[in-house]
Amino acid sequence: TDEACSSFTRLSFHSAVVGTELNVKLLLYTRKNLTCAQTVNSTAFGNLNVTKKTTFIVHGFRLTGSPPVWIGDLVDGLLFVEDMNVVVVDWNRGATTVIYTHAASKTKKVAVVLKEFIDQMLAKGASLDNIYMIGVSLGAHISGFVGEMYDGQLGRITALGYREPLGNIDFYPNGGSDQPGCPKTIFGGFQYFKCDHQRSVYLYLSSLTEDCTITAYPCDSYRDYRSGKCVSCLTPQKESCPLLGYYADHWKDYLKEKDPPMTKAFFDTAEEKPFCMYHYFVDILTWNKNIRRGDITIKLRDKAGNTTESKINHEPATFQKYHQVSLLARFNQDLDKVAAISLMFSTGSVVGPKYKLRILRMKLRSLAHPERPQLCRYDLVLTENVETVFQPILCPKLQM
Repeated sequence: TDEACSSFTRLSFHSAVVGTELNVKLLLYTRKNLTCAQTVNSTAFGNLNVTKKTTFIVHGFRLTGSPPVWIGDLVDGLLFVEDMNVVVVDWNRGATTVIYTHAASKTKKVAVVLKEFIDQMLAKGASLDNIYMIGVSLGAHISGFVGEMYDGQLGRITALGYREPLGNIDFYPNGGSDQPGCPKTIFGGFQYFKCDHQRSVYLYLSSLTEDCTITAYPCDSYRDYRSGKCVSCLTPQKESCPLLGYYADHWKDYLKEKDPPMTKAFFDTAEEKPFCMYHYFVDILTWNKNIRRGDITIKLRDKAGNTTESKINHEPATFQKYHQVSLLARFNQDLDKVAAISLMFSTGSVVGPKYKLRILRMKLRSLAHPERPQLCRYDLVLTENVETVFQPILCPKLQM
C-alpha cells in the first residue's frame, strides 16, 4: 500500500514527430487493486494469481501519444464481470509515431515480450486456456502473433479493428464499415479518421455493462440480415443467437471445438450508447391489383407517450396481391406494451401521383421477446407519404 501506483505512459505529439524507442510496460489490475496499477514483469508478478483468468489488453497505433481514453473503462468492466487478472500492455513508447509503419514494425517485438511473460506464468502453474487477449487495431495483430507463438492454443483472442473474417466468429456492426453517429466526410475533423474504427471498442465495452445486450445474427451477408433472412437462431428449435463482446464465447458448443467453422454475424446499432437495437417483424399482406414497390416507416408508441421509429428502406419491398411480406424493423427502444402504431408507405418518387397501399392485415411480432402477444390490424389503406396512426389489437392465437 505504500508503493506508488503505476500509470500508462503519457507522451506528446512532439514525441510522435521525433519518434520513440520501444519500451513495453505491463500494468496489472485485480480486484485487490482496482484503481492502483502494479508494474509487473517476468520476475515480479505482484497480485497476479496464476490460477485465475488473465486478460491482456493491447492498444494500437497512437498518433498523439496520449493514453487511449477507453482503457480505464475496459479494465473496470472486465473486473466487474469476473474476478481475474487484467494486464494492460503499455507499448506507447513504440506505438507513438506519425509514421504508421514504424509502429507496425515493432509489433512482433511486443509479442516476444508478452511470450516471455506468459512463459513465466505457465512455469508457475498458469494454463493457456486461461489466457485471454483483447487487441485493438495494431494490438490485435500483436495478439495474433502471441497466439501463433503458442500454436493457436491460447484460450481466446478478441481482435477489434479488422474487416476480413479471421476468427471462429466475426461480428459486423451495421455491415462492418460506416457506423451511425460517425462523421461521413472529412469535414468531421479527426473523428472522421478514427470514429468508425474505434466504435468496435465501445461496442465491446457495452457487453460489460447491464445497459443492454447486443444480439448478432449468423448470416452470409448484411443484405440477407437486413432482409430478415437470418433470424432462425431465435426460434425455440435452434441454439440461441451469439452475443457481441465478452460473452461471445458462450455461443454454441462448437466454438469450443478444436477447429470450429468460421461464422459471420451481423447486427445493427444505434448512434450512441447503449447502442442496442430491438428487432421486430412487420408482416404485411396486401390486396392491391398492381404490384407496389416502396419503403415502410413504422412508429410505435406506448401509453406513457414514449415513441420509437424504424425506417425499413435498405431496399424497396415488393408488395403483391395476397402475398405476405415480412420486413425486419429495428428500433432503438424496446416498448413493453405498444398502445399505438403508425405506418407510412413511400415509393421515393417526388413527382407523379400518390400511390396507395391496401393492407389486408398487418402483424407486429417481437423477435427478442417471442412470448409477447403479437399485434394485428386489418383493412388499412396507406396513402403514399401520409402517416396512418391506429390502435393495434391482439392477433388470433391460431395465426402463425
